[in-house]
Amino acid sequence: MERSTRQRTAIRAAIDAAGRPLSPQEVLEAAQEKVPALSLATVYRCIKALLDAGEVSAVSLPGDSPRYESAQHEHHHHFQCTQCLRVFDVHKCPGELAGLAPAGFTVERHELTLYGRCNDCPVPASGKSKTQAHRHLPR
Repeated sequence: MERSTRQRTAIRAAIDAAGRPLSPQEVLEAAQEKVPALSLATVYRCIKALLDAGEVSAVSLPGDSPRYESAQHEHHHHFQCTQCLRVFDVHKCPGELAGLAPAGFTVERHELTLYGRCNDCPVPASGKSKTQAHRHLPR
């Protein structure tokens, strides 16, 4: 990995402090608290370097852009709020899922994503579904 810079240090600190996977935009906003002139292009470059160094892991959710979290996490799963779209860590696991695979198949790993509403998002008015409810910007 390249030498440490103020920008890279701020980006790594933002990812580590979040305690949940962050989008590049969320990384930018958090890291700008320490380095106000930081650009999104620099965030992408630093994330790539951190990925290459094995310090950060990508979290890929179906139909969504990757988010990034510290590679120091043990096995865990994720919850995505259907209103604000933030992603949170779930530190519980249903355990061995090999019994769900077709006969003769071997399960090597698994990923589980829960979807719903986080504590910060109100219940949609009039019982509207997630696609009908107005989504606000991620925090």
